Amino acid sequence: MFLSVFDVFKIGIGPSSSHTMGPMSAANRFLELILSKEWPRPAGAAVAGLKVSLHGSLAFTGIGHGTGRAVVLGLMGEEPQNVDPDRMDEIIDGVERTGQVSPPGHPAYLFQPKTDLIFDRKQPLPGHANGMSFSALDRDGRLLLKRVYYSIGGGFVVTDTELEAMRGAKATAPDARVPYPFSTAKAMLDMARSSGLTIAQMKRANEETKMSPVELDEGLDRIWDAMANCIDRGLKVDGIMPGGLKVKRRARAIHDKLNEEWRSNRLNPLLANDWLSVYAMAVNEENAGGGRVVTAPTNGAAGVIPATIRYYLHFHEDASREDIHNFLLTAAAIGGIIKHNASISGAEVGCQGEVGSAAAMAAAGLAAVMDGSPEQIENAAEIALEHHLGMTCDPVAGLVQVPCIERNALGAVKAVTAASLAIKGDGTHFVPLDACIETMRQTGNDMSEKYKETSTGGLAVNVVEC
Repeated sequence: MFLSVFDVFKIGIGPSSSHTMGPMSAANRFLELILSKEWPRPAGAAVAGLKVSLHGSLAFTGIGHGTGRAVVLGLMGEEPQNVDPDRMDEIIDGVERTGQVSPPGHPAYLFQPKTDLIFDRKQPLPGHANGMSFSALDRDGRLLLKRVYYSIGGGFVVTDTELEAMRGAKATAPDARVPYPFSTAKAMLDMARSSGLTIAQMKRANEETKMSPVELDEGLDRIWDAMANCIDRGLKVDGIMPGGLKVKRRARAIHDKLNEEWRSNRLNPLLANDWLSVYAMAVNEENAGGGRVVTAPTNGAAGVIPATIRYYLHFHEDASREDIHNFLLTAAAIGGIIKHNASISGAEVGCQGEVGSAAAMAAAGLAAVMDGSPEQIENAAEIALEHHLGMTCDPVAGLVQVPCIERNALGAVKAVTAASLAIKGDGTHFVPLDACIETMRQTGNDMSEKYKETSTGGLAVNVVEC
């Protein structure tokens, strides 16, 4: 099992990796398929129009998550990592006005979002809660091509066939293409003991089978720069976030107060938690506003890891660029194990799979840069994940705002606490990380669908104003 650090951490736009970035990428894939020779095109037939239907969680919370907008942008050839947030409204307005999409390299296709983009809440697709169907039609409305895609969390998109193959691969032999093919925490610790390497060093060795050391370091720098820029933007902007809940941005005002306290040397027993929280909230306010963020491992949980890294840089004067690289590599190793054996999708297992996974990854990364042993790092990840078990995903009005923004702040606090507890121990502990991950998977399977990003239960229906 090999999942690159650049699969775990992807640069894109808010508010959701599964509901925004995933559908946009699925639209990109469908456009590529239309031009390819991978489907039996009838003689003389030409694609004239497109239709899209969204199912499951994408249908229930797609409006609040901007899923329809993402599909339209994707059908215009826009990609999550490159789309200009300042031009999105203009692009969508043009499609609604003309009733067609015109992606680069394609003829114009008929597509009217009001009628050709369907939010189907009645018929879920069998593979995953985040399912979508793309269809290409000829001039007379006859179906030429249809593909089903699933957005499985963190911006990952697969076809139904690919999803089946992925699930089958979990029982196959380890990936022999990398030197350290760990797919469980136990295998990771065994390989660390036998090799004498850290988790970050093993992850680096795996990555360097795909790219040069320079390319890897430059890529890690891009990821951290994008995270840091997101924090900085979030600390400078105030006002009301979009969507109708009239939730105020708070990160800038809190940050200004913290800076004032910092300059005056006033005693604040909550100082560390305050800085952690404001960094996480800055990221997730940016995400809620549709800004550029990094999946870590998802958009809904994008604030935990950047906040923990910025906290480390803030309070540790000897922190280095290499520390940031090791943090990200270690976090990605833990994230890959969680994704392989359970899920990082809120629509599949609830928020335990999003903020819970992010907290585990952040705790592991922080323990690593605090010179923790592999056993202490695994312990830190387990502590953080264990205390998110059972957490539901119930965004109010389908928006990634309440409780998501504050939940990231608390996830960062838990991550730092978990790392601190683990570093003070010797790495031995009662519950293995693998058992905790399996418990998360089972809990997610047992969880009612109304608590899995459908906004049909929990806070989403108990807040009177909504």
